[in-house]
Amino acid sequence: MGVYPIQEAIKVASDIGLDLVEISPNAVPPVCKVVDYSKFKYEQKKKQKEIKAKAHKTVIKEIRFGPNTEEHDFNFKLKHAQNFLEEGAKVKAYVHFAGRSIVFKERGEILLLRFAQALENYGRVEQLPKLEGKRMSIFVAPKAKAK
Repeated sequence: MGVYPIQEAIKVASDIGLDLVEISPNAVPPVCKVVDYSKFKYEQKKKQKEIKAKAHKTVIKEIRFGPNTEEHDFNFKLKHAQNFLEEGAKVKAYVHFAGRSIVFKERGEILLLRFAQALENYGRVEQLPKLEGKRMSIFVAPKAKAK
């Protein structure tokens, strides 16, 4: 341990039969460690694999409505959305306007807002209804589980 000139640090490492590995190049002075390089690389790869395994993958489920969706169909799709949110998936609900039905934009918006309100206990709205081309969509994310 201590601050050494580069040549001296390399000599110390080679005397022991190990390698000089730069750990933090941005520090002043740069931080190096005397270790077996192949073992160091192996451990680094192992840590990356662990981090990747622990990472949570976000699943987005889509639910499609029409501007004239009836009550029964709405409730059926609402039940599916509740199940998706309980499983931890995000839900993207959208109203697809086909042909001249684009004139009923307000119906689609009301439908999506009603959908979001019905899912209030299961998730929170990430994005309010937004019209993109012939689709008006809304995103609902699951509520964080209390531990």
